[in-house]
Amino acid sequence: MRRPASPPTAQRSSADTRLSPASPSKASARTLAVLALVAVVAYSADQFTKFLVTTNLTVGESVPVLGQALVLYFVKNSGAAFSLGAGYTWIFSILAAVVVVVIVWFARRIRSRAWAIVFGLLLGGVLGNLTDRLLREPSFGLGHVVDFISTPWMLPAIYNVADICIVVSMALFILLTLFGVNLDGTRTTRASERAAQEAEDREAEADAATLDPAEPGDASPDAGRP
Repeated sequence: MRRPASPPTAQRSSADTRLSPASPSKASARTLAVLALVAVVAYSADQFTKFLVTTNLTVGESVPVLGQALVLYFVKNSGAAFSLGAGYTWIFSILAAVVVVVIVWFARRIRSRAWAIVFGLLLGGVLGNLTDRLLREPSFGLGHVVDFISTPWMLPAIYNVADICIVVSMALFILLTLFGVNLDGTRTTRASERAAQEAEDREAEADAATLDPAEPGDASPDAGRP
């Protein structure tokens, strides 16, 4: 009996090899689109709400929305969260610009839509506050961030939509990490980690057996000598 020829299998393997790189590319394009859309929505919401506040309120004015649970309180912040580092605005501007560059560079590695949302929120939020620092008074790179949301029952701070986006992105980051969701969309569980470790152990044992010159049953060169 003739054995089936192997070339068709080889052809199928080569075809699969040619097709496999296409999937990550398509997945990357979709996730990049999600990231960009989330970033644009977050950035637009932040800048639009700041426009409404700056054109309708004066600095220091407060407007209760839900009693004292939610108050619109217009302030300008030259520092970071809780007005920390007010004299180092230019440092925060540089750090924000670095974060934007890192996110854009890192985005090509994302294959998960959940992670795309995380980085989209982070990018939109950072860009929102960076725009204030670059374009608002008193000067380029030293601009004061517009804050206007006050919830005393929850936080002793006044913040904006960009801050909310950044905090939500950090919360999602922690959740995805805890649930073992990787950047490519796969999930890492304890069972998969154990299986991977066992596979590595078996491979290491096989390599050690291959490198060991003493095989069972081999006769020693001095065997039979008096």
